[in-house]
Amino acid sequence: MRAAAALLVLLALAGCGGTVQVDPPSPTGEAVTACGKLATLLPQTLDGDRRGTSTPESPYVAVWGDGAIALRCGVPRPARMAPTDQLQEIGGVGWFADPDRPTLFTAVTDAAYVEVTVGGEHVAAEVLADLSKPISQVSPPSR
Repeated sequence: MRAAAALLVLLALAGCGGTVQVDPPSPTGEAVTACGKLATLLPQTLDGDRRGTSTPESPYVAVWGDGAIALRCGVPRPARMAPTDQLQEIGGVGWFADPDRPTLFTAVTDAAYVEVTVGGEHVAAEVLADLSKPISQVSPPSR
């Protein structure tokens, strides 16, 4: 949870262009393979923003624009996610919306948790729909 909060602060400070600082996750097991595959499937443009760069460089992180959209693959299960929580299904992928952070969403798949922060002028549902296709190609969603 602390890493997610740090990510949001870093994204808020990113506003002026250049490289965006994002704390990369450290996936283990099958998440390493799934996240490596996902990295090759992510779009170059997302909701009108071009893919940017992050520091430190990591195959498990992707950013678009000035960091208003950031993806981290291979994060731990969200601490706030209870076994009884309903996931919002978008494009065949179950998404957990963090109740404490309205810009933080986590795709729940069998292979890896994929955290996405959607800020700025972006519409979360549209961004998540665009990301659901490559995420669903990596692993079928958990039920």
